[in-house]
Amino acid sequence: MIEPKVDVSKYDPRELGLKAGLEIHQQLDTRHKLFCSCPTRLVGEDDPKDEFVRQLRPTRSELGEVDIAALFEWRKGRLYHYHAPRTSSCLVEADEEPPHEINKEAVIIGLAIALALGSSPVDEIYVMRKIVIDGSNTTGFQRTAIVALGGEIELQSGKRIGIQTIAIEEDAARKLGEEGRYTHYMLDRLGIPLIEISTAPDIETPEEAYEAALTIGQLLRLTGKVKRGIGTIRQDLNVSIRGGVKTEIKGVQRLDLLPKIVLYEAIRQKRLLEIRDELRSRGVKKEALKSVEIVDVTNVFRNTKSKIISKVVKKGGKVLAVKLPGFHGILGVEVQPGRRFGTELADYARFWGGVDGIFHTDELPGYGITAEEVEELYKATKAVKGRDAVVIVADEESKARKALQAVLERARIALEGIPKETRAAKEDGTTRFMRPQPGSARMYPETDIPPLEVTEELLEEARKIVPEKPTEKLEKLKKLYGLSDDLARQIIRDVRLDLFEKLAAKYGDKVHPSYIASIFTNILRSLAREGIPVDNLDDSQIEEALAAVANGRIAKDAIPELLSYLAKNPGTSVEAAIKALGIETVDMSTVEKMVEEAVKALENEIRARGYAALSKVMGRVMPKLRGKVDGKVVADIAKRKIAEILKQ
Repeated sequence: MIEPKVDVSKYDPRELGLKAGLEIHQQLDTRHKLFCSCPTRLVGEDDPKDEFVRQLRPTRSELGEVDIAALFEWRKGRLYHYHAPRTSSCLVEADEEPPHEINKEAVIIGLAIALALGSSPVDEIYVMRKIVIDGSNTTGFQRTAIVALGGEIELQSGKRIGIQTIAIEEDAARKLGEEGRYTHYMLDRLGIPLIEISTAPDIETPEEAYEAALTIGQLLRLTGKVKRGIGTIRQDLNVSIRGGVKTEIKGVQRLDLLPKIVLYEAIRQKRLLEIRDELRSRGVKKEALKSVEIVDVTNVFRNTKSKIISKVVKKGGKVLAVKLPGFHGILGVEVQPGRRFGTELADYARFWGGVDGIFHTDELPGYGITAEEVEELYKATKAVKGRDAVVIVADEESKARKALQAVLERARIALEGIPKETRAAKEDGTTRFMRPQPGSARMYPETDIPPLEVTEELLEEARKIVPEKPTEKLEKLKKLYGLSDDLARQIIRDVRLDLFEKLAAKYGDKVHPSYIASIFTNILRSLAREGIPVDNLDDSQIEEALAAVANGRIAKDAIPELLSYLAKNPGTSVEAAIKALGIETVDMSTVEKMVEEAVKALENEIRARGYAALSKVMGRVMPKLRGKVDGKVVADIAKRKIAEILKQ
């Protein structure tokens, strides 16, 4: 029998035969969208908007095929409610006007990045349609265009990771939420140009996945032509192990999660292969799963103490059950930390049936379900205790039946091993079922947009903005701004690298660039770890705060408090924040007087302990001066005053 719990430390990715590839999607900072003249900015809640509702349907490819992922999305029967801001969307986003020619500014940026990666630009750029009917595109497809092929990046270890394709495509609409059958989307983000960089499956460890993503992200930032902030960059993964299948993992926005997600997916595939082998060793056959029937077991739970089931039954719903022959103990096996095989079944039940979840006998009695009810459940489904598992769903009968049919299908797949799925990344590093993988019928040519020839003129424009190599940039930061090697390495990885360079050039004569860099590499990161929403800060606020230091308005020590206040109070001006916090600097004569008074009060202790009494002096004055005068300045004055006492 398989160990029920996952011990992460037992799994070596290389021994598992891990292979992974990355797809990096990054918004480009262009003046307008990819196929219209709308600006590439997100709107606020109060911006004027128009609204409309659509229902999307899958279409057949030129070969008459229907993409399976699109078909499954359509079967959900959802309606899409679009909010179209008048300042950041137009008839193109609403699919009421043909797309304009592809944005050449975006193409030039894409070509510049391709040249930096050693990729080969294509001769002509052809726009394709990629079917997507989850509502995130009003058209039912995403427009994408390959601009270059090949290339590579080099990791610090010297290993080279190949680049397969570089494409320019339009970003999707911004999801606002769900309400009943309706999914709400904002169209301000729809059409913002993205660059997609796809690597070869050369990644063999979780750490290599992190480093590869970091290296590509660093290169993108060095262009100075990409957007920053939450939602502007995401990493998708393709992961497999020896004997497994390529699994797509979507929507990884936190770079630090990449290694954990890669490792956990490798473990999941290994555990699913172990489950397959265990089921086969028990003699479980697909035929046995095909012949089982879904049984109405509502009567078993007429007087149940389970609040979930009781609530459904009182509303006229049903409790349906299905036997999984030979699956006893399997549903309780962890496939990832905290996620059992039963969770995999529940994901399918939610996707296909729209139910909240399932109960199964590997976790019962529990949840208000008694041992007696479990015994009756076995009898009603003709299951054998200790050999079979039973899954139950409480909901509307049609939904419950669809959910259990999905559970049966997923159980059949378990006998083959690993399903071909697209999965969504979760914040704990695990993943959940998102949809089946799309097939080859997903892509077809875009007939509304003419191809664009990649001319020498376009390539010449691209060469002008090819980013420096990270090694060259590192040396430049050290030489130009006097940064230490460690600090230069940190700031070159920061998403606000361009802002640092702007501020260092502008204020570096009054505030040392090392301190300016530490705002990004130390202060903002420390505030984020404390739960301060630093993403609320915009560039202008950070610059105004630094300007206040450069002009002597506030002390450097006040910056953390000031930035924290601004992050917690969006919309507050720096001027208002300084006044609210009372952190304006005081004149030096006042500081001198306060220190002199403290030294006089502690004169006897100073004579007895000498400079060891400095901390006592600082303890008296700093509570009144913290944030208003740099602590080093106060300490220097205190040392001078102490020296005067000791000379007497």
